[in-house]
Amino acid sequence: MATKGYTQPNCLLKENVLGKVFNIQKFCTSDGPGIRTTVFLKGCPLRCVWCHNPESHSFSDELSYNSDNCISCGRCVMSCPNQCHKIINGGHVFDRNACRSCFRCIQPACKALKRYGYEISADEIIQDAMKDEAFYRNSGGGITLSGGEPFAQPEFCVEILKKAKENGLHTCIETCGHISTDILAQSLDFVDLYLFDYKETDPVKHTEYTGVDNTLILENLRYINSVGKQIILRCPLIPTFNDTKEHFEGIADIANKYANIIKVEIEPYHDFGCNKYEQLGKAINEQIKSIGVSEKTNIEGVLAYIQDKTSKPVIIA
Repeated sequence: MATKGYTQPNCLLKENVLGKVFNIQKFCTSDGPGIRTTVFLKGCPLRCVWCHNPESHSFSDELSYNSDNCISCGRCVMSCPNQCHKIINGGHVFDRNACRSCFRCIQPACKALKRYGYEISADEIIQDAMKDEAFYRNSGGGITLSGGEPFAQPEFCVEILKKAKENGLHTCIETCGHISTDILAQSLDFVDLYLFDYKETDPVKHTEYTGVDNTLILENLRYINSVGKQIILRCPLIPTFNDTKEHFEGIADIANKYANIIKVEIEPYHDFGCNKYEQLGKAINEQIKSIGVSEKTNIEGVLAYIQDKTSKPVIIA
């Protein structure tokens, strides 16, 4: 993807640039070097069938209902103006179709209901992150943007990165790569390390599994490498989907092709997010539901197979 007409972004910091996040996790150790604060932004252009964060898909705030945590206290019934919540025969019934996302039903004592998504400014994120500056300094850590796809909120994303660098923080961003190269270019001065997802080598399968082909993704990977930015290639390993020798060889080929890929991280599949789909009223891929923990791929064998074909370190994320 060409960046014709691209001009260097204005580096003057803006005040009160707002965006949507659904979680901020402190003391993370798996999203870049050292101890980090990881900010999860709402919105994603992909629909990976194995996604464990379905709450990240939409830009809108979403209501999650976990029936296992409901004690039928009735507080949500009293607070909902649209009569979405009812207690029938001692049990809670939730009419999601009637919900208008006012979130009045979310009360401190109601553990079954959760709001995913809230508006926050880039300034507020940095102020919160800087509370742990000593931990970053002692561990070589910093701040990581994840999602969703952080670049799906481009102005917000870049502003967080700018302010992080102004405050001397090491910055990482995890990206699926399916974004405008012009937007990607605006981040270059403010990102120390790109955590670049590489989900499937075959373009037809990539479309089937994620909803988009990988042409733009590969162009953006090439572009990041060409400007000398460090990259960690992150590869989800999903049994019955992309656990093929062809894909493993594709991972090694990509690692060998680009000098600035410093490491390959294999991310084993887990089913922690499966229940979220039902709680959000979303459909889950039936094949994913059937994988289960009994069909885990031989992770060590996969690592050895890929490592045999590249000099870059290959590790479990």
